[in-house]
Amino acid sequence: MGKQGFYVSKALAVVFIVLGLGALATIIALSVPPVTSNRPVTTNPPVTSNRPVTTNPPVTSNRPVTTAAPSNEPWDQYRLPKSLEPTHYSVTLHPRLKAQEGTGLYIFTGESSVDFHCKEETDLILIHSNKLNYTSKAGGEWAELTVVSGADTAPTITESRLQTETQYLVLTLDRKLTKNAEYRLTTTFTGELADDLGGFYRSEYVENGQKKVIATTQMQPTDARKAFPCFDEPALKATFDITLIHDAGTVALSNASSPETIEGNSVMRTVFERTPKMSTYLLAFIVSEFGNITDTVDDVTIKIYARKPAIDAGQGDYALKITGPILKFFENYYNSSYPLPKSDQIALPDFNAGAMENWGLITYRETALLYDPEFSSNSNKERIATIIAHELAHMWFGNLVTLRWWNDLWLNEGFASYVEYLGADNAEPDWGLKDLIVLNDIHRVFAVDALASSHPLSSPEDAIQKPAQISELFDAISYSKGASVLRMLSDFLTEPVFLKGLQTYLQQFAFGNTVYTDLWNHLEQAVQDLEFNLPFNVTDIMNTWVLQMGFPVVTVDTTTGIVTQKHFLLNPDSEITTESPFEYKWIVPIKWQKNGAEQPMEWLREESETKPEMKLGGSDWVLLNLNMSGYYRVNYDDGNWDRLLNTLSNNHEAIPVINRAQLVDDAFNLARAKIIPTVRALSTTKYLTGEMAYMPWKSAINNLEFFFLMFDRSEVFGPMQKYLQRQVQNLFTHYNNATAGYTADAVGHQNQYTQVNAFSLACRTGLTECQNLASTLFKDWMATGVNKIRPNLRTTVYCNAIAAGGVDVWDFAWGQFQKATIATEAEKIRYALTCTKESWLLNRYLEYTLNPTLIRKQDATSTIIYIAENVVGQNLAWDFIRARWPYIFSQYGGGSFSFSNLINGVTERFSTEYELHQLEQFKADHAEVGFGSGTLALEQSIERTKGNIEWLKENKQTVLEWFQKEVSASPSS
Repeated sequence: MGKQGFYVSKALAVVFIVLGLGALATIIALSVPPVTSNRPVTTNPPVTSNRPVTTNPPVTSNRPVTTAAPSNEPWDQYRLPKSLEPTHYSVTLHPRLKAQEGTGLYIFTGESSVDFHCKEETDLILIHSNKLNYTSKAGGEWAELTVVSGADTAPTITESRLQTETQYLVLTLDRKLTKNAEYRLTTTFTGELADDLGGFYRSEYVENGQKKVIATTQMQPTDARKAFPCFDEPALKATFDITLIHDAGTVALSNASSPETIEGNSVMRTVFERTPKMSTYLLAFIVSEFGNITDTVDDVTIKIYARKPAIDAGQGDYALKITGPILKFFENYYNSSYPLPKSDQIALPDFNAGAMENWGLITYRETALLYDPEFSSNSNKERIATIIAHELAHMWFGNLVTLRWWNDLWLNEGFASYVEYLGADNAEPDWGLKDLIVLNDIHRVFAVDALASSHPLSSPEDAIQKPAQISELFDAISYSKGASVLRMLSDFLTEPVFLKGLQTYLQQFAFGNTVYTDLWNHLEQAVQDLEFNLPFNVTDIMNTWVLQMGFPVVTVDTTTGIVTQKHFLLNPDSEITTESPFEYKWIVPIKWQKNGAEQPMEWLREESETKPEMKLGGSDWVLLNLNMSGYYRVNYDDGNWDRLLNTLSNNHEAIPVINRAQLVDDAFNLARAKIIPTVRALSTTKYLTGEMAYMPWKSAINNLEFFFLMFDRSEVFGPMQKYLQRQVQNLFTHYNNATAGYTADAVGHQNQYTQVNAFSLACRTGLTECQNLASTLFKDWMATGVNKIRPNLRTTVYCNAIAAGGVDVWDFAWGQFQKATIATEAEKIRYALTCTKESWLLNRYLEYTLNPTLIRKQDATSTIIYIAENVVGQNLAWDFIRARWPYIFSQYGGGSFSFSNLINGVTERFSTEYELHQLEQFKADHAEVGFGSGTLALEQSIERTKGNIEWLKENKQTVLEWFQKEVSASPSS
């Protein structure tokens, strides 16, 4: 809708100035320690401009302010009491995009009212509040309680305090609220618009030499309380009226459309329409100077927002092109119209997650939304398509229907992680995206879920309480295992049954909340309505996958037809301390082939069952878990393994491409678990000299990464490199010929990936032709200033050239990184800078991660991990995080989605007793500081290190001898 232009009155402008001065005075006061009883009580450190606020500023008012000791009182519990239920919020916020004089702080001021229903009589109001400072407004108190309906008068607030640990504003009343009455709590407050990437925060960028500031949000999971006081739990849905006061020349956005913006000389007032009933974590509001491009699909306005130069350069065009088709796909998939009149998507320079599904205003990292064909690779383009599909899937599944509590986060994120492949495949049908879930999610999460320190998909509700515990759930289990088991469910139910149950689920619970079993009930009803033959109840099947951690390895003995299942552990000697309600048995759907022909589906419920049809003779072979539709690994008797490997060598296309990737992945992991010999797993790579498909090669490379990590500091490394160089030679030569010396892209989406893998592995294994080509291409860029390297190959070329070069090459790349205006290009260079073999350069780069003007906060942890992946940088990165752990934890440990990746990433190569001792000592040394959302990751790292130590003891000599034998044999042998 068009904007209406009005001037803000002089009186209104004065009010804003007063609010700003009052807030500034209050924040300045925070740095003064209390010396008299009539000053605000605070035990917090002073707020400074170069350090994020990590504790609550005090409540200031004329009422008594107290501090409370931990207790069993309601304010010391992390869950809100059931006595109050919000119905509507009216929130006005004014972010200041210029630092305050004197303090250097960026602030925002606000006024919020919340209407709530009293369900039970109480003389206590608990409402979430974190890092907000409450300030009295002119002529009144900072908090006011009034009656909306159902009572004559409102109680008086007699005492107020902030409960820092549980993040509450606590208001004590002189009498009880009336049951079933409606009340309104109005507050005025000030907060810091910090650069901490959570709540209402600021993002900065440079345009035409001038610093620009954005006020933006990230509420999930528990940071809406940093923007305004609210009942910040997903089940407490309400409607919202949002108003933003912002500088002239800026644009304000929120979840709903804005029918009017009142313009003034210096400030503007944008009033947004009322939102649907929704959860606080889905709120968003942004003030920026961004540009946008627009499209309309069936009366839904679609806009892509980004920095103006990015919009002008067409970097938002691809996202705009595919958003409409994906939105229409999900409308058909869910059989439900998109519930809002607009869909805004915005690319932010600073954003901690990949993207966030705020209803009607989706936020993204720039790399997840902006595409430039001159700089962006094939994988960049795919990432944009799948992330847009993921977030749009949430508009229904998550936003329209929301899980009641965070313990069921897996269903929300797992579902979107599954159907993102369906939505993106609809937009790009030639890419074969549906198959890639096997590599990207199933194989990925197997590595985590095979640890004794894994966890079930769903936890008891009372086990997830603290914000750090909630953030810890945003892991591979919730996303990738969730996606994997839902894909399995859809497969064995068939899509018509799955969709019918899904659609009735969304219809019944629209604008409400659910638990995961509600979906099972609707799917079971669909089974009955469509008269689908299912041997077990949906709930019975799925609870075995949801309520116990891990997954089985299914073993078939083709000499007897006996099929067994057993909990798969990478380290079979691990001690399992987590009890299973099903004794680690699953109800397993088995799709299978015999000699390449699909057979009727089988089910495995018991630990061991006899399947006569799987008893074979002669040259027959069976293949279980067809197209990797089930979430389990498969093992065979030696005879069937031999026949499968023989088929791979002589006629590999007789086995479906997904299963060729599966055979490689299963074999390597079965070997790590001591179920089959390691040389059996290595033998699955011998046929690759004749393989051209992406998925098997990628599966092999992913699994060989473990061998690189274990052996790149030992004598095994040389023979291993020679063997792999020989295996990849044909592939490298093929694409060298097909793409005129790697100056063009291969034809086909997955073929382009194979081209990149061929080049990358050839260079990594020391193929001179590849390494020389990488250095030549990079030096040509340095000499001419013109980058002729294909976008798909840039990451690999940059990395290899920097690894082979000295400080001059590194400094050139650093200069290009600092000048980069394309986020995907900057990302490639940022990674490649970690490839240098100069330890002093890596140490300097580690120090850069502490300076957000050099490395953005959103990129700090991944940069440290990249350095640790470099064998030269491993110890440097480990020493770095140990020495600076308190600071790193204060910056990222509480709620960062990526924080758990830091501990896992830096310790991935650990495989000695000395490194295990260091890891355990690290845990002991910093127990008082804590590990936040990385707590579970630390336990997994310790377990993985123990497993690595044992594996090396048992396999190092065998692996060395196998590689030596293979490289000494003729290529044709």
